[in-house]
Amino acid sequence: MRAAVVTDLTGPSAMVLQDVPEPDASGMVLIDVKASGVCFPDLLISYGKYQLRPEPPFVPGTEVAGVVVSAPEGSGFEPGQRVLAVSSLGGYAERVAVHPQLVLPVPEELGFDEAASLIINYQTMEFALGRRARLRQGETVVVLGAAGGVGTSAIQLAKAHGARVIAVVRREGTEDFLRELGADEVLSLTEGWAGRVRELTGDRGADVVVDPVGGDAFDDAVRALAPEGRLLVIGFAGGGIPSVKVNRVLFRNISIVGAAWGEFLRAEPSALAEVHEALVAHVRAGLRPLVKARYRLEEAAVALADLEDGRVLGKAVLVQD
Repeated sequence: MRAAVVTDLTGPSAMVLQDVPEPDASGMVLIDVKASGVCFPDLLISYGKYQLRPEPPFVPGTEVAGVVVSAPEGSGFEPGQRVLAVSSLGGYAERVAVHPQLVLPVPEELGFDEAASLIINYQTMEFALGRRARLRQGETVVVLGAAGGVGTSAIQLAKAHGARVIAVVRREGTEDFLRELGADEVLSLTEGWAGRVRELTGDRGADVVVDPVGGDAFDDAVRALAPEGRLLVIGFAGGGIPSVKVNRVLFRNISIVGAAWGEFLRAEPSALAEVHEALVAHVRAGLRPLVKARYRLEEAAVALADLEDGRVLGKAVLVQD
């Protein structure tokens, strides 16, 4: 079968399309891959900078959707069934073998490209907003890095939970796109955005700030919080890992809340199905994962390079016939 293989830990430039053996499907669900999500962990792993650090050569790819070829007896899956899966590795290939616990049925409303997009970003943000932040209807959510995959899923899911959304973005020319997604207000990251959040909320501040950026934006995110506000730490796409003086947390009655979905799943694997069920409910209420960039499998390196360079709005997906 064909697969995009990382041959050296130097990023997308070291990824090449090769013929590789089919995966061992013993005790696993073997899936004909129709779409593979392109996500930030895939980029990090190509540099050896992710928690999972395989030695090259290896096939990256964390999220897939496709059709079951074979499945263990009693797994609940059968040949021909449409599924999505958390693959960790191996998703940038024509076939992948995944443990049955990490395979889920595809909602009938979604195509394969949308289904592959419903995994890392949407699961992370449903976990973050629903379980970690305990988001309530009518609250105000600020989303940093709003034009990326995490940001767009955060906007859509915050709206699905009944929140008011203020999108904060560095990239120019994205306002119409973000408003179409559901953002009620769009601010530039470079224009004193924390002060503008306070103006837009009657000087109260945001109930929740979603921060996948880190770096210099973190201090402003703390300032933008209302009393009892929650700052959701999703990641550090801005490059720097910030710190906070805990006296600010104490005297302002705010919470700094971590939302590391992958790490949580390692401790609570049953949470995958729970979060998927919540996402399916959103899909049936009208949510559609936003796929804005489609590439062929042989273009996997280009897709990751575009993600790295900020050329992808929303979600990118590798599609196969």
